[in-house]
Amino acid sequence: MEQQHSPPLQITAPVEQPLLPKSPSKDPPPRRHRVWIWILVLVLVGAGGYYFWSKRPPAASSTTGKGGQGQGANAQAAPVEAAKARKGNIGVYVTGLGAVTPIYTVTVQSRVDGQLMQLFYKEGDMVHQGDKLAEIDPRPYQAMLTQYEGQLIRDQALLDNAKIDQARYETLLKQNAIPEQQLATQVALVKQDEGNVKNDQGLIDSAKVNLVYCNITAPITGRVGLRLVDPGNIVQTTDSTGLVVITQLQPISVIFTIAEDQLPPVLTKHLAGTTLPVDAFDREMKKKLASGSLTTIDNLIDQTTGTVKLRATFDNQHNELFPNQFVNARLLQQEKRGVVLVPSAAVQRNSQSTYVYVVKPDSTVTLRQVKVGTSDDNDTEITSGVEEGDVVVLTGVDKLQENSKVTVHLDAPASNGKQPAVKQPAVKQPAVKQPAGKKPAGKQAQ
Repeated sequence: MEQQHSPPLQITAPVEQPLLPKSPSKDPPPRRHRVWIWILVLVLVGAGGYYFWSKRPPAASSTTGKGGQGQGANAQAAPVEAAKARKGNIGVYVTGLGAVTPIYTVTVQSRVDGQLMQLFYKEGDMVHQGDKLAEIDPRPYQAMLTQYEGQLIRDQALLDNAKIDQARYETLLKQNAIPEQQLATQVALVKQDEGNVKNDQGLIDSAKVNLVYCNITAPITGRVGLRLVDPGNIVQTTDSTGLVVITQLQPISVIFTIAEDQLPPVLTKHLAGTTLPVDAFDREMKKKLASGSLTTIDNLIDQTTGTVKLRATFDNQHNELFPNQFVNARLLQQEKRGVVLVPSAAVQRNSQSTYVYVVKPDSTVTLRQVKVGTSDDNDTEITSGVEEGDVVVLTGVDKLQENSKVTVHLDAPASNGKQPAVKQPAVKQPAVKQPAGKKPAGKQAQ
């Protein structure tokens, strides 16, 4: 076979072109363009940094003068609200669910049969005992009364005649003109006529009572409800619905329940004749509706619930309580006097202890373990850990630690009118240059 030979490589030298002059360009070189962009960016960054640095508040320096020290302390102190522990009285209360129950509730019914002619009240009116409420047609009972009165006159005449005959027979008997049996028969006839006369008198009295019952009056003082029968209807004594319901509102009672474990101290004081105050609150236990006193205790404990019923009576002069209204009754079982009290908001709790933050004279706080007693809506009794006059923190405790610096705002002055001795950090106001010839505003205020 014949070997194929590749042709030899030929290297061609580049042909030098003649140098031509470059035409001038209007655009700047790309390198110079990038330099100007970087310069602009640096200028903008520097301007922004200077702006934010100038707006930042200056840090407090420990080497500054007295005014500088005051401003630094204020920046570090935490603002809190506090109150002064005081001695006072607090009540031990027993609270139970209850309902407003009228002492008297009457369903007015007709005691005679007849047509309802007229009503003399408006729905919702307050009526007094004896006020006329309605009228039943009295004409049938008036006619019956007239009939019985006529029957009485007839029987009375028969009795009078029988008595005359008896007197005559007694005279004839003494003369032996008639048998004794005839006189005895006449005496019996007189007694019979007397019985008829007495019966007629009873019928007359009954008719008069029915005439009175035709005018229906209020048996108690109270508020009438919605009418149950309209005029024109025939009412009967057997009707169970009645004509109207009257509810006594003044006074009124609240029946509430307490646990059987809470009964012994209440029962002991009640049997001893002690008047135990009871307050009625609304459903949310926020608004006090009325104040009354405990009247009676039920005679047995409900075994299904382990509670006992109590009745408290209220004057209800302004109709604060309404029948069947749901209320919370709070009974004052005992009043503790001269105990140390702090606002309930000051008491803090965790899984291990109960504590408060107490403000020291140098405007720092310390955590102090306490034991609490009775509490109510506003105050809590402190049995140990806090003394009278100590200032306790109410709000802002989540930002506090031991020896934290605070700025105290007292929630209320103490009962003796003195503020607690808490040193407040001094705040020096910046000096304001006043025009010549004028006093500074601060000195004018002094």
